Amino acid sequence: MEEDIKKNILHTGTSLVGIVCKEGVVMAGDRKATAGGQIVMQKNMKKVVQINDYLIVSGTGGAADIDVLQKLIRAELKLKELRDKKRPTVKEAANLIGTVVYNNIRQPAMIPFIAGTMVGGFNEDGKAELYTIEPAGGVVLVEDYDANFSSGMPYILGLLERQYKPGMSIQDGVKIAIESIKSSSERDTASGYGIDVFTITKDGIKQVSKQKSESTYKEE
Repeated sequence: MEEDIKKNILHTGTSLVGIVCKEGVVMAGDRKATAGGQIVMQKNMKKVVQINDYLIVSGTGGAADIDVLQKLIRAELKLKELRDKKRPTVKEAANLIGTVVYNNIRQPAMIPFIAGTMVGGFNEDGKAELYTIEPAGGVVLVEDYDANFSSGMPYILGLLERQYKPGMSIQDGVKIAIESIKSSSERDTASGYGIDVFTITKDGIKQVSKQKSESTYKEE
């Protein structure tokens, strides 16, 4: 399984970023979907998805794995809320995803479950949190920034190492998130075609940017 994960880390065909800011969290992703990182299958794939009123999940890896995982988590969180008569915390949601991923990759299968995710949301007290879940199921609280195991990760982390500042404003976080996706799209062949950016604060979840990239040809 470790070998499968290593093989897929740089073939997940995605650029994701999550940034912790003073007022909350910023999450962004590109829109290109590929088959094996070589053939473009979709040019408008939303990879950062709001699954309920307080939670966003973004994923890298197998498209079907991510889609099913998001649907399952949405349903499980609703059931937990009905059972407990209170809304799950962001940490509980992240740990639920980690448990599902952990169990899935340990089920014998011809095709292994490979999906890395990031979870961002706000708790009932208004505090926003960001968690990253590795493809093996480990859950880590993000205190600054992360790009999970997306193929654009090396370019994104390189940029953020230089430009991220602890306690930065949510507005600056949006700007650097957009720049991160643009930078990875310039060099990562499996990323591009657009950007979706969300903010998570005590005031709720908002999509603050939708950008579409189109190729143009000019005579030299």
